[in-house]
Amino acid sequence: MIQPTQVFKDNLAQLPSIDAVQRIDLVDDKGTVVATIENQPGKQGSLAVYHYLRQAFGQLDGQAAEHGLAIFAEHTADARNRPGAHPNVDRLFEVVSSGQTLRIEVIGKA
Repeated sequence: MIQPTQVFKDNLAQLPSIDAVQRIDLVDDKGTVVATIENQPGKQGSLAVYHYLRQAFGQLDGQAAEHGLAIFAEHTADARNRPGAHPNVDRLFEVVSSGQTLRIEVIGKA
């Protein structure tokens, strides 16, 4: 498991490659896809974090979400101050506060 720094860019450099990942689906306990993170510019940092959380924790629960918030570093503070500006960080706050657990499904490139 990585030891997050205070700088997202530095944390991102420690995460596994997402070259083979097309997208990640977050699935609730009813089997409903509640969110999708595509491998496209502007979302690749979030994709890398969630991909790593899947490898490190197997699912997105409170513990994984707390670790994810540490990885997002300065974006976590910005998300607290501007709800809605960072939806993939907001989702981690929601998992922590709700106690919900989501399945992280990694869909590879064809």
